Parts: sequence; structure tokens; C-alpha cells
Amino acid sequence: MNSFHFAWRSLFRQPVRAALAIAGVAAIGALLFDMLLLSQGMLISFRDLLDDGGFDIRILATPSTPISGPRMADAAATAAAVEALPEVDAVVPMRIGQARIVGPDSVNLSLIGAVTSRRDAWTVVEGVDLDDLIGNDDPPMVINRNIAEELTLAPGGTVTIRSECTERYSVLPTVDFVVSGIAEFPFDPVTQMTAAVAMPDFDRACGSVMDEADVFLVATRAGEYPEMAVAAIQRLRPDLHAYSNDQLVDRFQQVGFSYFRQISTVLATITLFFAFLLISVLLTVSVNQRFAEIAALRALGFSRRRIAGDLLWESILMVGTGGLLALPLGLVLAIWLDRILKAMPGIPSDLHFFVLYPAAVILHVALLAAAGALAAAYPVFLASKLPMASTLRNEVVG
Repeated sequence: MNSFHFAWRSLFRQPVRAALAIAGVAAIGALLFDMLLLSQGMLISFRDLLDDGGFDIRILATPSTPISGPRMADAAATAAAVEALPEVDAVVPMRIGQARIVGPDSVNLSLIGAVTSRRDAWTVVEGVDLDDLIGNDDPPMVINRNIAEELTLAPGGTVTIRSECTERYSVLPTVDFVVSGIAEFPFDPVTQMTAAVAMPDFDRACGSVMDEADVFLVATRAGEYPEMAVAAIQRLRPDLHAYSNDQLVDRFQQVGFSYFRQISTVLATITLFFAFLLISVLLTVSVNQRFAEIAALRALGFSRRRIAGDLLWESILMVGTGGLLALPLGLVLAIWLDRILKAMPGIPSDLHFFVLYPAAVILHVALLAAAGALAAAYPVFLASKLPMASTLRNEVVG
């Protein structure tokens, strides 16, 4: 009988103890797996959100990633100048304001004004986009699913908007819009009410033509590197701040994500330490209970190396089985924890804290294997140094 089969029979001849041991390893392994998913999950999800919109550069007025602070003037001329660069394919100026849908059921919403183009910062999932209804008597608007469900609206319905996008007027006149479609906005929080209109209609709702923008979304030409376009934009307008998606992710990692990264590192370290303690205790107790058996095996001709191999295989079976069970258990736990964390205010509904990526699985296996190997070192040392004659004598006398 080789070491593997011997270790298998030694581990599972007491099935209840083996099941509890594997369950303990699986529980700790699931927590470790979740911490590894958290360590890079937000970065991966944030990058996916940036890339899914089809824009790989953002231009802001201030060197900060949030869309806040002073607006950029001469939006139309700036957009035209940037779009004329050979590295740039499309530019979409955007303004963000607040508005209210007036009527029996009033709703506060974030109102986005954008220059309509062949690229938009949202995805229409029902109805048509703004371009298809521009020129009608009532200007078009796309709304998100939250507004549609709150007011029971569908494409073709009408809403009356009173904007709150300027302090120039205390009360602005209302403007009627026709709902052209229902859209998904990538950075919307779960309960966010968001609507988007064409920039001229945004100015109309605000009561004046401002020719300003909060952000420019830029799409580079195919085959061009975003960093080359960023450098060209900085040369063209050194007073503005252009960021590629990679640069935004780097800034997010250094500032916004540092807390979660530190927490995941600390918790992963603690979890790995407890995994080491659990496996070490289980194997040490098993060896202590089998001193007489090990001494008898040595007397029958089992070498120290064979005994050490049996115990090492027992550790591998325990950690391996528990580690495999930890993966699906950790995924289920990650989904539950992700829902809890996404309930925090201001978190985009499409942003995830726990994201499965191949490196996390590989690192999880490596860490559990290292913990199992280190935990087996002390029991293997005890078994290999066990005095055969005195142990058998004590067993007989006892």
C-alpha cells in the first residue's frame, strides 16, 4: 500500500473527525478566497465600467477624478479642437445638473446633458436613443429603469421637468420631454434616478446657453494608444487634465481603493494564520493519538521517510479537499457580501467588490498549499523522531 492510500485510510477511518476537519479548512479557505477576490475586485470592476462605455479618456477641469469643481468653458470649441486631433475618434461634452419631474408624483433626478453623437455614455435597452427623435415638437429624453418603474413610464410617454442647474434664476420654467427610451447608465447607484437629454435641450431646461461642460468623454481611434492621445490633448490644452482609463484606475487604486486593499490584506493574513493553526492542531492531535500505531509501523519496517510521507499526504488530502470545497463556498459568500457592500450610498450598481479572476484561484491554491505544508512540519517531526522501543513499552505497560 503506497503512502497516498495509507493516508486516505488513516484520515477517513474516523469519518466524523475527518468531515469536521475538512469543513473547518473549507470555511477558513472560503474566507481567504473572498479576501483575495476583494483585494483586486473593485479595481477590475472599475476598469470594466470605464471600458464598457467605449471611451478611454476623460478630460476634467481639475486634477481630481470625481466630476466636480469648476466647469470648462467654450465646450463646443474645445470639443471640436480635441476631435480634430489625429489620435481622437469622437468627443462627447457632458454636463450634469439636478432637476425635478413635476406632477402628481414628483421625482428628483440627475439630469445629464450631452452632445449627441455616434457614441453615447449610456446604453438604450428599450425604445430608441435621442438622435432618433431630435426635431420633434417635444424634445427627447432617455431615462433609467428606476424612473421608469417609479412613474410607470414607457417609451413614448411624456414628462414635465423643472431644472435646478443654475443659481441665476430662483424658479425656472418647466419643459416637456418625450421619453424616447430606457437606458442603463454605467455609474448609476442602485437607487439613482437619472435622465439624459441633448445638450441644446439641457440649455433650454436651464434657461440659457452656457457652452460649458463638466467632463469630456474621448474615444481614441482604433490602433492608437490612449497615452498618445492624452499627451496630444495636454499639448493642445495644458490648462485641462486628461486621463486615460489606466491612469484613472491607478489613481483609484492609490486613493479610493487603498482602504479596501489594506483591509483585505490584513484579513487574508489573519485567515491564513488561522488556517495554519487549524491544520497544525488537527495533524498534531492525530499524531499524538497514533503514537503506538506509528511505533508499531516503524517496528514492522516502515522508514522515517515513509512515516513522514504518510503524514504529508494526510495533510494534502485534508487541505486539498477543504480547499476545493472552499471555492464554491467562497463564491456564494462573496455574492452575499457583495450585495451588502453595494447597499452603501453612492456605489454604482454595476460596480462589484468581489470579482473572480484566475490569479485569485492560483494564489488561493498556493497559499493553502503553503499553509498545509508548514502545518505538517511539526507533526512530521514528532512522528519521525518518535522513540520506537520506549513507546511500545509504555503502550504495553499502560
